[in-house]
Amino acid sequence: MNVSQDPVALARHYRAVRALTEQLAAPLSDADATIQSMPDASPAKWHLAHTTWFFETFVLRDHVAGYRPYRAEWPFLFNSYYEAEGQRMMRAARGMLSRPSLPEILAYRHAVDEALLAAIGDLPPDVLALVELGCHHEQQHQELLLTDILHAFAQNPLEWAIWPHAQAPGAAPAPIGWIQNAGGIVEIGHDGQGFAFDCEGPRHQTMLAPHALADRRVTNGEWIEFIRDGGYRDPRLWLADGWAWVQAQAITAPLYWRENDGAFSSFGLSGRHAVDPYAPVCHISLYEADAFATWAGARLPTEAEWESAAAAHDPSGGNQLDAGGDIRPRAGGASFFGDVWEWTGSAYRPYPGFRIADGAIGEYNGKFMSSQFVLRGSSCATPRGHARATYRNFFYPHQRWQFMGLRLAKDGTRDGGTAPA
Repeated sequence: MNVSQDPVALARHYRAVRALTEQLAAPLSDADATIQSMPDASPAKWHLAHTTWFFETFVLRDHVAGYRPYRAEWPFLFNSYYEAEGQRMMRAARGMLSRPSLPEILAYRHAVDEALLAAIGDLPPDVLALVELGCHHEQQHQELLLTDILHAFAQNPLEWAIWPHAQAPGAAPAPIGWIQNAGGIVEIGHDGQGFAFDCEGPRHQTMLAPHALADRRVTNGEWIEFIRDGGYRDPRLWLADGWAWVQAQAITAPLYWRENDGAFSSFGLSGRHAVDPYAPVCHISLYEADAFATWAGARLPTEAEWESAAAAHDPSGGNQLDAGGDIRPRAGGASFFGDVWEWTGSAYRPYPGFRIADGAIGEYNGKFMSSQFVLRGSSCATPRGHARATYRNFFYPHQRWQFMGLRLAKDGTRDGGTAPA
């Protein structure tokens, strides 16, 4: 049964999601929650308010008789990209919102929570489905909240830790093994059981060529080998746009890495630590992932190859976010979920038969199906219960401030072996 079909279960889920967002933001001062470190990121206050605006607008305003907006002028501030909802503040200017204050935004959240929970028992099934969508939308913003906080704190020369803790290297993983797939017709996409975003369907058939997927992700130690072998200096490894990006931005390592006397460290939510050579590499762009794969004599998997292999794995596996604290990729295991999102070589485009929903909600995913690439799995900042094999995350190829890594793939042969590198 979908949780949206049971108002009691949905109310419980709603409370848990809303509480976790505030728990993640609890260490922040008003100043911490106000700054915006780049146009791709948003202030923590904005995340707290925008997720509330979503429930207020699409549930309370549209479906609860007599509801009056908390502040008539706030939708202009906290609408994200919904053209059907009218004018909105420019994304790059969100960091200028010194007011409303963090306490005022928390009061807004609590007022909307009270109104929605009071009404939830009387909402029809289609509106309960909007509440469930809003919960998953907020879980997406929980991850964005963490990655945006990390990017903001990385700009501070003192490199403050949000959740200080000691960090010890994990155990060395086994050498990469290969999961063989002889190819053929497979089905991918969500089957309609339980929640999914619209872009995950319809379920459909697709043809796979023979191939093999690595049984684990690429590690930091392997990435250091790529760096020391001149990977960032060899244009033969790079897509043309990627090489132009590397040159223009002077990219020499994953985001947040620093080299000192031949040793690498990385900044994270727990502060700056020595790079764990056994943990999955993180904070890399599609361009970097593609260049590494070329250097390694491999390629990036397609999203259909990835989903076909991941479908038999438990989506609750891996190091996913539950209550804050130790939020970092960690070594160990061959899970397809947790630790880092995995770049694929697939463009983010609609599946056959995809249709955009009516109304403003139709703007949720469909209009972004251009110029972006799909990532699969989940990361250490993904809330537990939010991952599934059909989930399609998507970003532009130069972006890397999210917890992004990679798994290698190779073309195969009809007898099940892998083609020579």
